[in-house]
Amino acid sequence: MTTTSSALQPITAHTTATTAESAWWRHAVIYQVYPRSFADGNGDGTGDLAGLRSRLPYLRDLGVDAIWVTPWYVSPLADGGYDVADYRAIDPAFGTLEEAERLVADALAHGIRTIIDIVPNHVSDQHAWFRAALASPPGSAERARFWFHRGKGPDGAQMPTRWVSDFQGSTWTRTTNPDGTPGEWYLHLFAPQQPDLNWSHPDVRREFEDVLRFWFDRGVAGIRIDSAALLVKDPALPEYPEHPGPGEHPHVDRDEIHDVYRSWRAIADSYSPARVLVGEVWLADRARFARYLRPDEMHTAFNFDFMARPWDAAQLRESIDTTLAAHGPIGAPATWVLSNHDVTRPVTRYGRADSSFAFAAKRFGTPTDVALGRRRARAAALLTAALPGALYVYQGDELGLPEVEDLPLEVLQDPMHFRSQGVDPGRDGCRVPLPWSGSGSPYGFGPSGSSTWLPQPPDWAELTVEHQASDPSSMLHLYRDLLSRRRVEPALRDEPLTWLDVPGETLAFSRGDVVCVVNLGAEPVELPPHADVLLTSDRLVTGLLPRDTAAWLRALPDAP
Repeated sequence: MTTTSSALQPITAHTTATTAESAWWRHAVIYQVYPRSFADGNGDGTGDLAGLRSRLPYLRDLGVDAIWVTPWYVSPLADGGYDVADYRAIDPAFGTLEEAERLVADALAHGIRTIIDIVPNHVSDQHAWFRAALASPPGSAERARFWFHRGKGPDGAQMPTRWVSDFQGSTWTRTTNPDGTPGEWYLHLFAPQQPDLNWSHPDVRREFEDVLRFWFDRGVAGIRIDSAALLVKDPALPEYPEHPGPGEHPHVDRDEIHDVYRSWRAIADSYSPARVLVGEVWLADRARFARYLRPDEMHTAFNFDFMARPWDAAQLRESIDTTLAAHGPIGAPATWVLSNHDVTRPVTRYGRADSSFAFAAKRFGTPTDVALGRRRARAAALLTAALPGALYVYQGDELGLPEVEDLPLEVLQDPMHFRSQGVDPGRDGCRVPLPWSGSGSPYGFGPSGSSTWLPQPPDWAELTVEHQASDPSSMLHLYRDLLSRRRVEPALRDEPLTWLDVPGETLAFSRGDVVCVVNLGAEPVELPPHADVLLTSDRLVTGLLPRDTAAWLRALPDAP
């Protein structure tokens, strides 16, 4: 076996991170909690903070460093909580502000930090600001916080732009005047219940800076920033250029947006320990993506490119290389994630003929080989956990839960389904409440006999935490083992990645004395020379690594 040294330079810490403790986010395992579906403490069918607090020992034993909790604020739930009506209050379905403060403290007592969601692009149409805007006349100060605009044409009946919503359909909704006549239009890049904020308005800047301080003062370790590249719009409201250059899109990745995150970073750094900013940045341009991670802006951002790639050795290697190359020059750590609350679960996605992911491609009835998908998801878990940077785990992926694709149409709630005129199945299938114990619904999600806000499949008994905890071959055992091993291996914290020269559809790299090998081909392959086998995603067969299987190895002492 020969080795080829990676052209990527070892990642170095930001100058502001002076100790391993202050830079915990560089290599952390962060577990995403969708609270509505995690655990139900009061039996009303909806997950809540009481349920989450009761399961903190589970998260501690799993081996996570932090939890990221999706929005828990007061919300009409038009978009699963991403339509926030009040950032300073917890939605009664989840609990109270006091319970949130207790959760942050209790989690920290278990060695788990808490990251919360901030949704700066828009608010709920039930937010006090938007209600005041609707009650005020055109040109008023209240409307200036949003994007109200007269329509085109002599009677204003045409939308101000032809911009397309991320939820499909139009991005403008027309208001009705008090006398019943048609009024101005307002912008919403997502659902009509999510009016976009005007980030050129000082009230908007000031309000979100105050919201950050409100939660930082309550001990949260950081924030995850939803739709982070969308805040700033071109005030001229131009149509989409045919070939937009860098920063020329009218509402994506505008250059002015970086002023916002520099001010947020200054606030985060004013705390001790400093708070962390994590961006949801969907950008194909790696150089533009990296701008959000400069030392005076965000600490990390989600790496969606890797998550969207198919189960293919060349594709995954290319994604790893381009990701590390983008992060290296600015000293920011990469992040690795296989799914989240918006994305088809890995067990289902990797079992399909097309194992890549794209929102526009989601359809009902796509065939899936779940056994194949589960085998690949196990291997993918070892691959991502061995890469340099931080690792995110979406709740239920550690149990190998599949996407629930046969939910009754009458229970679907996701606006992506309805905005697509029923073509897109939406995201509810990855948000079904977790199974904890027992042989039937609610599987310990809530008290026996209680319901769940989305129905659980009748065949999940073998996927419960209780069942998997007693099965050494389960996905849960695999995740516990790999997270425990990841924590104790110094090389998986500090060492850069070096690709190894291996044949066929195989990925292999070393990080110090730990080697990760993944067989993505059709036939078993030999393992590279090694001193010991540390962990495998499935059993070896006569010493060979089977297809769709990964292994962590101890390198030979004299290996280069």
